[in-house]
Amino acid sequence: MRYGKYTFICTLNTDAQLPIFKGSTFRGVFGRAFKDVVCALKRRECPECLLKSQCIYVNVFEPAVSPHQKKSAHISAAPNPFVIEPPLTDQEEYHAGDSLEFSLILFGKANDYLPYFIYAIDRMGAIGIGRKINGKRGRFTLESVLWDGVPLYTSETKLMSAIDALPEITIDAPGTRQEVVSSTIKIVLETPLRIKYNNKLKADLPFHILTRAMLRRASALLFVYGDGEPDIDFTGLVKRAETVVIKESNLNWHDWQRYSFRQKDKMFLGGIIGSITYSGDIAPFLSMIDFCAKTHIGKQTAFGLGKMACDEMMGGE
Repeated sequence: MRYGKYTFICTLNTDAQLPIFKGSTFRGVFGRAFKDVVCALKRRECPECLLKSQCIYVNVFEPAVSPHQKKSAHISAAPNPFVIEPPLTDQEEYHAGDSLEFSLILFGKANDYLPYFIYAIDRMGAIGIGRKINGKRGRFTLESVLWDGVPLYTSETKLMSAIDALPEITIDAPGTRQEVVSSTIKIVLETPLRIKYNNKLKADLPFHILTRAMLRRASALLFVYGDGEPDIDFTGLVKRAETVVIKESNLNWHDWQRYSFRQKDKMFLGGIIGSITYSGDIAPFLSMIDFCAKTHIGKQTAFGLGKMACDEMMGGE
């Protein structure tokens, strides 16, 4: 699956007031700006639109498994082909002239739409973000877009450079990677993780539940935006995950609130953050952990939720 992570560097033109977790704020305005940019029949609702089968907005914000793709028992719905990674800072008060930096991750064909994403985020700056101050939201200028540290777009030229080739990411079947066996691994949840098990949100994270969430995420992304589901024994891998134990847990439940423009109401969402250390036969899961550290896992990943990192790995004790 083609994978692109792009850094957007902006400068605020006015003061702005943003929430501590900024992902939902960015996602809400981004969706409106993207539709303004690409929608040809603006007075039509998407389900009734003649162009919906070819519409970039529908493909990005309301994706579906295409007719030529076979149904998968592991996938209930197509995931969004993007993740917004907001700035992970507690700062809420911003002033004109302050810098604002965030990342956008695109999967598969969505990378071909990058000019539309750039245009939409430039449009976001004119719409404004955050709470209103003196009747207006914070406005910004998109200064540049970077990929792998290299500028692709600048506000001076307003042109985008081409990318020669994006990296491909996938997950390997257990045993295909010659890794040094690691018996202990520390996972850090940098943004709230929302996952369900037996139809209930989890406030703890046994390794087999983390593994199920990673398998769902990797399978869905590779099935819809890559070369198909990985050839992995799902049931067998989950059974192996059940033998991995929690060595130390520093997880906490974090509640946050967002306003849904579609539902015209406030939504209270929560998830687990912090770190957790596992001990056991970790090696078969390293490829999947690497993959999901790049793509996020769980619910509401488009907002930037479910950002995880592998902080350290250690050998047997």
